[in-house]
Amino acid sequence: MINVTVANFEAEVIEASMHTPVLVDFWAPWCGPCKVIGPLLEKLETDYAGRFKLVKIDSDQEQQLAAAFGVRSIPTCVLLMNGQPVDGFMGALPEGQIKAFLDKHLPEGEMPEADAAEPDAQDALAHGDLEGALQKMQEAVQAAPDNDDARFDLVKLLLEMGQDDDAKVAFAPVIAKTAGVRRLDSLQRWMNARDAQAEVADPDARAADLQAAIATNKRDFESRFALAQLLMAYGQWTAAMDELLEILMRDKTWKEELARKTFIAILDVIDPPKPKVAEGQVPPEDPTVATYRRRLSSVVLS
Repeated sequence: MINVTVANFEAEVIEASMHTPVLVDFWAPWCGPCKVIGPLLEKLETDYAGRFKLVKIDSDQEQQLAAAFGVRSIPTCVLLMNGQPVDGFMGALPEGQIKAFLDKHLPEGEMPEADAAEPDAQDALAHGDLEGALQKMQEAVQAAPDNDDARFDLVKLLLEMGQDDDAKVAFAPVIAKTAGVRRLDSLQRWMNARDAQAEVADPDARAADLQAAIATNKRDFESRFALAQLLMAYGQWTAAMDELLEILMRDKTWKEELARKTFIAILDVIDPPKPKVAEGQVPPEDPTVATYRRRLSSVVLS
């Protein structure tokens, strides 16, 4: 069980739900029913052995988050999968009803683990052996074609190595899953940004033209997004996110939240593999990713 605030919401809820269903328990210290259901949820998290993650949000202290989820009474529980709320319930339900609620959505048994080749690939990457890492990642995908995490790492490495055509071939078997798997959607957005520069002969001149257009009109979102894509394509991640934040601060819903979705895609792409830690400990977050997650949450929830 983890206590969540605005500062760690993106990492502990949205990002975590891309891999494991997350049950959010909105509660308050004065709430009697909350004191009944809280220990029960913690027991079920243990009983379900990793099939879902429980987080708790104090609705008094985190009113922005409570409002964002439309919480009107507590306790309220919301289940998120792949970054989106899928179901919920209100009140202190008995254990049997909560189990029925969970079993309706949770995968059977334990969550699948990455193939054994995957840790070897990350070790090779850490030592600068790109070809060795590539071979290990290809082996991991061949051994477990449905392992989206292994495929994400393979496609990401191919793009980083400039092998865009090979990346598209590796990505093709899962392209239909992008609507439901956020990290795959993030790869698609990165590839789209790279494809958008195919006809750009002089990236520096293109950037200068876009910056001139933005200087004339701060709300020229088309130019800002085109600049963000250009920066994204050439790996200038923080500069790209800065441009996307400028859009979000002026219009959060522009083009069906295109800026927010692209911002999250960048966070997915630049987030390094989590280091191994002792059981019960939380691995440290990359400082750049942590900073920009907080900035995104601040803007989106403002």
